[in-house]
Amino acid sequence: MVFSSLRPFLETLRKEGDLAVIQAPVDPVLEIAEIHRRVIDNRGPALLFTNVKDSPFPVVTNLFGTSRRVDLAFGPRPEHLVQRLVGAMDTLLPPTLSALWREKDMLLDLLKVGMKKTSAASAPVLGVSKRERPLAGLPALTSWQEDGGPFITLPLVYTEQPGHPKRHNLGMYRMQVFDDSTTGMHWQIHKGGGFHYHEAEKRGEALPVTVFLGGPPALIASAIAPMPENIPELLLASLIMGDKLPMVDDPLGGHRIPAEAEFAISGKVSPHIRRPEGPFGDHYGYYSLQHDFPVFNVDHVWHRKDAIYPATIVGKPRQEDYYLGEFLQRLLSPAFPMALPGVRSLWTYAETGFHALSAAVVRESYAREALGTAFSILGQGQLTLTKFLMLTDRSVDLENFPLLLETVLERFDPQRDLFVFDHTSHDTLDYTGKRLNHGSKAVLLGIGDPIRPLPSQYHEGDLPGISRIKPYCRGCLVVEGASYERDPELAARLSETLSERGTEWPLVVLADDAGIAEGQTAFLWTTFTRFNPAHDIYASSRAGRHHIAYGLPLVIDARMKPGYPDELFPREDIVELVDRRWKEYFPSA
Repeated sequence: MVFSSLRPFLETLRKEGDLAVIQAPVDPVLEIAEIHRRVIDNRGPALLFTNVKDSPFPVVTNLFGTSRRVDLAFGPRPEHLVQRLVGAMDTLLPPTLSALWREKDMLLDLLKVGMKKTSAASAPVLGVSKRERPLAGLPALTSWQEDGGPFITLPLVYTEQPGHPKRHNLGMYRMQVFDDSTTGMHWQIHKGGGFHYHEAEKRGEALPVTVFLGGPPALIASAIAPMPENIPELLLASLIMGDKLPMVDDPLGGHRIPAEAEFAISGKVSPHIRRPEGPFGDHYGYYSLQHDFPVFNVDHVWHRKDAIYPATIVGKPRQEDYYLGEFLQRLLSPAFPMALPGVRSLWTYAETGFHALSAAVVRESYAREALGTAFSILGQGQLTLTKFLMLTDRSVDLENFPLLLETVLERFDPQRDLFVFDHTSHDTLDYTGKRLNHGSKAVLLGIGDPIRPLPSQYHEGDLPGISRIKPYCRGCLVVEGASYERDPELAARLSETLSERGTEWPLVVLADDAGIAEGQTAFLWTTFTRFNPAHDIYASSRAGRHHIAYGLPLVIDARMKPGYPDELFPREDIVELVDRRWKEYFPSA
């Protein structure tokens, strides 16, 4: 089913029994977020709050909080179309009449991709115009108690490259609401909107910005898709929809607006002006701290007469971004071999905040081809911010991380297959580096036939300073010891002890809680959001002329360290409030 706006999608969820309408009065400050977190933890329904304090607008959250709802929103057609398109490249290039005829159904589908102009009279988004205090009454949510204020958390931020209006970008960047006419604009170092702003700033110009809220579900998905810079996200939205995207001219001037959006917030971001933004409880599961970011000055807001405000809550995985990311990776993965011929499949792990860990199945048709492919991956768009990259040439399901890890650990030679690069870029939200946007990367190759058996049970006796020992998978051990603040040298001593013993375990993770070994989400989140490769991988080593050769085992120090931001926990009085009111929210439960 094609959803042209948020409305028919909500109606479908209602009919499917997958939408809970909460009529009890709720506060957008912390209360809605706590309700949302409990529901998503239990894989519950989408939530429509119809009585929001200090706002005339209802709020909808958890639109994509299960795989089932994502499947309802987008269906199998977009994935099948991309697979057919990629599969047809060999027969369509160069095109012949017979090949075009065989693919006529697919080509007809592609003719539907694009945008179509609609009149102002038939565009619901133009129902109401606000120019005085344009953001007043907008129910922006405060999700965590240390947040710097309310944030717009599901904004679709549209910009055009200065001087090249056809080169546009649609991205999702959180927006802290400062007052009724200004917000922050959290443009990170790898974001398309940030590139446009950089160009405008070099010219000394303000960058026009329009922020859409709501619209077709495909519009939301396309805004977070890791698209190459030269491919417009609005075209991806149209492809996912299976129809042309209706757009309308803004009567007050500026960008075109999706006709079926709920809100359109228009204004400018001035050059060379910054303002402290944050903290914000982010999808890494920690607070991102306060830093200076550009300021969005809002000129006017359009919205539907009966507008619904869409929002999401981020925090420790799994949240809505996990399920959307899962869909987008399935959708776009068939196209990876076109840009990266050596890549058979590629996956980034939402449990780690995406950029902290990526993996790929690659081709190894000649010696060390996989290493060249690793460099190619690290040079592609948002993948340039990958912190840890694992590669194998074996056919494995990359979503099954324990199987991938076992496959690599059986095959890697630490003297030649581990590469650590210091002084590189980091995701803005990753605080394991020594300063903002700076950190290190590691590449681990597991290519060819197995070179070692992997143990599954630990039988090597007690380890000094270690209180708990639990295997995560074959070859990977999780150990628990004193905190980093109490014993910062524990990882180094552990590496030395295990090396002297000649341990069978090629990889050991030192954590604050060995219980993370009991599940993929906990293991990935804790391990890869709490270590910086150049500083937190311990192993015996010797330096050659141009490469460091490592020995076994590799010890990763994944303990919390001084300077890391706080882990996200809800405020106790809000937890108690939601406990008391639960039957008010869900009286029929």
